[in-house]
Amino acid sequence: MKIAVYGPLYNERSKSTIKILIEYLKNRSVDVFFEKDFYESVLKISNIDIESFRCDTFKSLDNSFDLLISIGGDGTILRAITYVKDLNIPIVGINTGRLGFLATIPMNTVEKALDEIFEGNYRISKRSLLAITVGEGEAVFNLNFALNEITVSRKNTTSMISVETWLDDEYLTSYWADGLIVSTPTGSTGYSLSCGGPVIMPESDSFVLTPIAPHNLNARPLVISSNKIIKLKVSGREDEHLVSLDSRIKTLPNNTTITIQKAPFNIHMIELKDERFIETLRKKLLWGADQRN
Repeated sequence: MKIAVYGPLYNERSKSTIKILIEYLKNRSVDVFFEKDFYESVLKISNIDIESFRCDTFKSLDNSFDLLISIGGDGTILRAITYVKDLNIPIVGINTGRLGFLATIPMNTVEKALDEIFEGNYRISKRSLLAITVGEGEAVFNLNFALNEITVSRKNTTSMISVETWLDDEYLTSYWADGLIVSTPTGSTGYSLSCGGPVIMPESDSFVLTPIAPHNLNARPLVISSNKIIKLKVSGREDEHLVSLDSRIKTLPNNTTITIQKAPFNIHMIELKDERFIETLRKKLLWGADQRN
């Protein structure tokens, strides 16, 4: 079995988890590859003897890998998918961050969870992605896909922007707002949710358009079929606006035609058999919790 391990540059919060993971993998008949920058940051940690661990490093992945272990929060997984891309390598997230809708394995259950995974006691959750092009199909990013959301937003101004929006070449509306979020079901518990968007079950075949602080107050989030092709065109007082794919961001000139549609591949997230998305919602969003007392 060939395993990739990815994490952000070392932070104190993840130290104990890294130690547990290394000790666990030492006792398994697996080939382990750490992402190169992550490995070098771990080298500097006292009390973690990673040099004696039989492992290698990677800068990119190929389809010979069987599993990627992400150590961090949901943001770490969003960066990890830029290595996985369309390779269908299953990803499991060990949560050393905060909320953890994607990185669902708590730090205190790492060994038990990995035992389940090595024994095959898990299921795969296929997550849809969004792809973006501009103009006549040009790529705006080297990696033109997003797992959570694609967002257009204002730049260098306190003035709102206008986002003209089409679905399958049929005009929908113009959002007067700070921006517009196009979210996947996975991203529905992220930025979109904080802007009033709905929570969408991960297996749903739909996306959601969520305006950011809309001036036209009757503008509300809209759930659409994932088969729709979305076209956007931004105008405003400034000459440019921002477009972001998860955590990656660029500047585009106004009146650029932006085309967003479902990507031709999925990301495969590992879920343990005793994990349920509804239970995660209750825990993470404190549904049913009464704090008044």
